[in-house]
Amino acid sequence: MSQIPNNDFLSLTRANEWHLDPFELELTTVSVQVWDTGVMFVRPNATETAKRQKAIVLASAVHGNETAPIEIVDALITQILDNKLTPTHPTLFLFGNPAAINIGKRFVEENMNRLFSGHHSKGVDPQGRETNRERQRAEKIEEYVSRFFDKFPGHERTLYDLHTAIRDSAHEKFAVYPHLHGKPWKKEQFEMLRAMGVSTVLIMKTPATTFSYYASNTHGAESFTIELGKVRPFGENDQSKFAAAKQTLTNLILGEEVNSQQFDENNFQIMEVFRSINRDHEDFKLNFADDVANFTEFKQGEVLATENGVEIKAEKDGEAIVFPNADVALGQRAILTVIPTSVADNLV
Repeated sequence: MSQIPNNDFLSLTRANEWHLDPFELELTTVSVQVWDTGVMFVRPNATETAKRQKAIVLASAVHGNETAPIEIVDALITQILDNKLTPTHPTLFLFGNPAAINIGKRFVEENMNRLFSGHHSKGVDPQGRETNRERQRAEKIEEYVSRFFDKFPGHERTLYDLHTAIRDSAHEKFAVYPHLHGKPWKKEQFEMLRAMGVSTVLIMKTPATTFSYYASNTHGAESFTIELGKVRPFGENDQSKFAAAKQTLTNLILGEEVNSQQFDENNFQIMEVFRSINRDHEDFKLNFADDVANFTEFKQGEVLATENGVEIKAEKDGEAIVFPNADVALGQRAILTVIPTSVADNLV
């Protein structure tokens, strides 16, 4: 009898929020190792390899209420366990925060996507504690990703951290390209995103505490935070809106390539961070409605937020907002503002 009842790894994960003893399964075409709750390593049994050797991490539920990516990853895992899908590349599947999935919230105690690159062990959490379960989980996830990539030292490394945004976006789907410290952006990765239906790309200019930056900076992975739409409860996602992303990820683990020679910057809306505005006082308040979409543009002088008696204004025409959230912990980012940019000067 399978140790994954009905081949439903998501249900098994949700039934074991913080820990699951490791076990292995041998299927017809793949070997499966469950390393912990929500952590599954799949390795093809075939000895022949694809033209390019890749090690791939597909992650969801770093925020527990972002259900569409969870459903995508869950469907891929189930197809593999049902012997209907055989990856060509070794793949690590991750459900980041099962406890947050179960309560339908971004997190239980602390935003996990602020805890990577060792930040799980720095400072204190919003309750003043040096650790909590999400910090411990982020540390374990780093260990599992390191363990996975270390198994394949000669492979190209990829990590896609799949999300949905709190609010609507002027561009429904978008991706965050982590800060590369001068390394070039990749045409192939832009074409991967476009195949998923993602044509808006936000270029980060500084290090971050996110999972995608951790994978890029620590492991040299081609890595993105990919926002596939808006947060909705389980069962309320229009699957047709995610079909391209799901098919592209399927093609990725099957070893099918995109054509990077098709790259044309005119097919994309490429933005860069202009400012990061933190919430430093309890009275921080956004000066626009909750239904104002990501990438909404403001004119110079328009008020974005108020805090401690001070108005925080747009500094130039066309400055657009991304990820506004007045409820973040003190000291954390409450708004990013972005402006158009080009990647032509550092692209391969």
